[in-house]
Amino acid sequence: MKVQIVSKTGVGSSPALAMNTNQTPFNVGFGVVVTGTVNYTVQHTFDDPAVGFTTWFSHPTIASKIDNQDGNYAFPVTGVKVLVNSGAGTATMNLIQAGI
Repeated sequence: MKVQIVSKTGVGSSPALAMNTNQTPFNVGFGVVVTGTVNYTVQHTFDDPAVGFTTWFSHPTIASKIDNQDGNYAFPVTGVKVLVNSGAGTATMNLIQAGI
C-alpha cells in the first residue's frame, strides 16, 4: 500500500483513512508531524466503513501530544484519523500499511 496522508488544521477531526483488514500481516505504521501549536490524538475505529465510522478510540500512546510522534497498529482496525484537541496549528499524519 502506498503512503496515505491526512492533515487537520485547527480543532476537529481529519477525514478517516480506511484500512485493508484483509492484509496479512495487518501492520500499520504512522508518523504525525506538527506545524505551529497543536494538541492532537491519533484515533482508530472498528466500525464497518460501508456503514460509517462512528465510534473512535484513542491510540494508547499517541494521545494529547504536542510534538512529532510515530506509532503503529499491529492489530486490525478499519479506520484511522487524527483529532486536533486544541490549537491553531496543523497535525499531518503519514500512514502506511504492510502488504501490496
